Amino acid sequence: MPSTPSRTLDDWLSYLEQVHPVGIDLGLERVAEVAHRMGLLESRLAPRIITVAGTNGKGSTVAMIEALARAHGLATAAYTSPHLLRYNERLRFDGSEADDATLVAGFEAVEAARLADEPVSLTYFEAGTLAALWAIFRHRPDLAVLEVGLGGRLDAVNVIDADVAVITTIALDHADFLGTDLEGIGREKAGIMRAGRPVILGSGELPASVHQCAEEQGATTMRLVHDFRWEPAGTGRFHWRGTAVDGTSSRLEGLPDPGLPLDNAATALQALIAAGVALDEVSCRLALRELQVPGRMQWLGQWCLDVGHNPHAAAYLAGRLAEQPCRGRTWVLLGMLGDKDADGVIGALAGVADGWVAVTLEGGRARNAEDLAGRIEAYGGHVAYQAPTPEDGAAWLSGRLAPDDRVLACGSFFTVAAILTWKQAQAA
Repeated sequence: MPSTPSRTLDDWLSYLEQVHPVGIDLGLERVAEVAHRMGLLESRLAPRIITVAGTNGKGSTVAMIEALARAHGLATAAYTSPHLLRYNERLRFDGSEADDATLVAGFEAVEAARLADEPVSLTYFEAGTLAALWAIFRHRPDLAVLEVGLGGRLDAVNVIDADVAVITTIALDHADFLGTDLEGIGREKAGIMRAGRPVILGSGELPASVHQCAEEQGATTMRLVHDFRWEPAGTGRFHWRGTAVDGTSSRLEGLPDPGLPLDNAATALQALIAAGVALDEVSCRLALRELQVPGRMQWLGQWCLDVGHNPHAAAYLAGRLAEQPCRGRTWVLLGMLGDKDADGVIGALAGVADGWVAVTLEGGRARNAEDLAGRIEAYGGHVAYQAPTPEDGAAWLSGRLAPDDRVLACGSFFTVAAILTWKQAQAA
């Protein structure tokens, strides 16, 4: 790309999509080389660094860690992926999206470093990760929270050593890159662990390989149910029990349910206490009460939007809807990519869906509405409409909703992004 002062964020994103031969190229050698040239490996990004890996729940866990830390007066930086509407969503400082100028400066720093000496090829995600790390280093937050993009051991985020590693859940997803062996996937996720440092295991159903890797690494494990837990405390509230690194116990009473998986809420609290944050009950209540995470059980009137796109996530959504019965019908608007387990998702949601709208997504990886409809009908579901786009499906359904009906729109980040854009246009 020519060096010009007028280069925009969109220019950079278009450029980065073209400079590497493949979109995903797992491995740390190239990333580490450029990170070294940028000086990112010689100094700490922040006094506290938490890295979050897992199949489901990463984004909500990062958001809760971030919100809880800010409620305790800490300056925060959070790096997540993918985004819903704007690339800027991937990097937040104190809860606010990074501006274009910050991201452009980061990409300029990455480009200068990768072309210095022997040129190094980087993927779109790798360049974005390095740009975010560079921006975080310059902002000097009290806490940096980093979400792994894919896997763990070979993901670009893992070029940074975390003070606290978090593994949320492990299930089948991204089989083209991670395979279908849960023990092998567990080893990949466990690659974010570091010797002598705490790892928060946020699921009681992790593969044995995760625990084996922790033992081999010499990491200090803190396990859901065993070392920390949540307990119901009446409608809309929960109690939390945790353990500090020195073994002392901690207890928080009557915390508000943030409308997200409480396993993840408990994990976020444990991650912070493992990072040395003294949790204050009032601050925790405030953070959880006000938390909203776009695309994660996000309610907009009668519409619930969730990016869940595998059977594990769909089962959670079905459970939450079953806990909140409605007097009308429950519709599911579903759009999925072709490399996802559509049958597993449909099977998990079949028990709560009264009617379905199948939608087609754009792109080479997309699955069309006709294919989805056939799979839904094989599960005994009623497909009321097959739409060429999520927006068309939403428009068709919105004109037929009864006041007591509700809609779950899910199956992909692309589905939720399209519905969010449609909802914004309707409100304008």
